[in-house]
Order: sequence, then structure tokens, then C-alpha cells
Amino acid sequence: MTEKLLTEDIKERCAIFDENFADVTERIEKAAALSGRKADEIMLLAATKTIPVEVINHAINNGIKLIGENKVQELLSKIDEYDSSADRHFIGHLQTNKVRQVVGKVSMIESVDSFRLASEISRRSEEMGIVTDILVEVNIGGEESKSGINPSDAESFLQEISGLKGIKVQGLMTIPPICEKNEEILRYFEQMNNLFVDISHKNIDNINMKYLSMGMSDDFEQAIICGANIVRVGTRLFGRRNYAV
Repeated sequence: MTEKLLTEDIKERCAIFDENFADVTERIEKAAALSGRKADEIMLLAATKTIPVEVINHAINNGIKLIGENKVQELLSKIDEYDSSADRHFIGHLQTNKVRQVVGKVSMIESVDSFRLASEISRRSEEMGIVTDILVEVNIGGEESKSGINPSDAESFLQEISGLKGIKVQGLMTIPPICEKNEEILRYFEQMNNLFVDISHKNIDNINMKYLSMGMSDDFEQAIICGANIVRVGTRLFGRRNYAV
């Protein structure tokens, strides 16, 4: 009985994805057009926190090319079962003592917010003979409860880590404050894009401003309009999360 219920749950989740993926894809196309870009210039990252591997693989088989996990333990528990045709990012807060468990298992770590963390990623990567792509996380709202570099410190931080040989900075990431009004979230996204463009013009060695990762299920369209080229979408794709998984 339990196995049957599990199977039905997986089927239902897959059906939810199929319906939602079409909607999200259409929304990305429209938002990209409003920003003067094409949809294929926007990377849709499927945020797969708590999502069963069977559903993730269904999503990959039906159009998802990039997935992101928030928790190291969950990433490790799923990694041997992922469909390997999709790229993987780590998008959650990463503790320095868990870096060794992540390096080499994802193509990018999107949430680097300290020199200590960047240095450890670099060290572990050099030991493995690889270079790990990273994004620097910026706390655009200055919230004490959130990780990230203060926007005013972003350039100096990038200068500080630019000499680390085991990493390659590929851009910036942010999680803005929760906003009740559309104009408020747009203001944060615009500030983030301005920072991204400004740093791009600095031509700092080993710093490549290629990706601006911002926007999630409730605000990915606004993020795209303001310049994001990676959006991290979970609930809008997979439906309400089951945190018991």
C-alpha cells in the first residue's frame, strides 16, 4: 500500500511539473522580451530542495537543464541517482567544513559570502586539480538575518579573492528582502543589476561578470526584466514543497 501511494504521489508531482513548466517557460519568454533579450539567454535553474529524485529526473527528461540544491546532505543523498544530463549548482548557505563534500560534485557554487569560504573552495579545488566556478552572494537589502557581502564591499571583496587559483568568479547572486509592493522588489533588482554592470566595467583579473542570479518563484519575471540571466525557481515548477521528504 505504501509503495502504491508513493508511486501515485510521484505521478502527481510529475504531472504538476509538466503543467507548471510550460507556464514558467512562457513567462520567461515574455519577461525576456520586455528586457530586450531572447528566452535562451535566461538560464532556468530548477530549485530541487525536498523534491524526490524521480520527479527531478522526470523534469530533466522533459526540458530542465540545470538544477540546484540548498543542503549538502540532500545533495549527497541524491547525487548517485540524478540524471547526469543536467548541470548542477549548489545554491544554499555553505559551511566551510562542508566544502570538501561539495567541490567536484557541482559545476558552480552560487553562494560564496566570505574570504574564508572562497579560500577553502579554492584549496579543495586545487587539491582535485580543478577550478570551481562561483558566484559571490550580495546582501542587497542589508538584512542581518541573511548571508552575503554588503553591496558597498562587493568590489573590494572581489579584488581580495581574485588571486585564488582554484576558483573562477562568474558573477553575482542575491536573495532580496520580501517585498509587498512590486516597485520595492524592482528597486532591489535594479540596484543589483547596477552593481553587476559597474563591476563588469572594472575588468578585475580572474573576475568574469557573466551571470547575475536573482529571482525565485514569486519574482523571477521582475528579476529578468531587471537583468537576471539565472533564475532559481522551485515551488512555481514543482508545486508546494513537502518538507517531510
